[in-house]
Amino acid sequence: MKYLCLVYAEEKKLEDVDDADCMVCADSLRASGHYLAGSPLQPVHTATTLRVRDGRVSITDGPFAETKEQLAGFYLIDAHDLNDAIRIAAKIPPAREGSVEVRPIRQLDPEKWK
Repeated sequence: MKYLCLVYAEEKKLEDVDDADCMVCADSLRASGHYLAGSPLQPVHTATTLRVRDGRVSITDGPFAETKEQLAGFYLIDAHDLNDAIRIAAKIPPAREGSVEVRPIRQLDPEKWK
């Protein structure tokens, strides 16, 4: 089953996480067959949020919500179940400074497209 591990942290605290640690983590996940994709995100001030209401697009600078912790990156993993996904996510280095949200990927139903 696929899980998205969303990494959240205060930007200042992320400076304490060495990029090399994250690369070692990704390499380890690749070697174990769990890694599907992943990437850090640019700083939150580079974010743009858009909403479409009544066919009109509204754009604002910044993230969707102002919070203490911001979305900093993600890992897309393949795990046997939620417990396995949690075990894997606990090894993601920024979890030591922030948090990692683990969410199962929902498969779209192609029958509904017809």
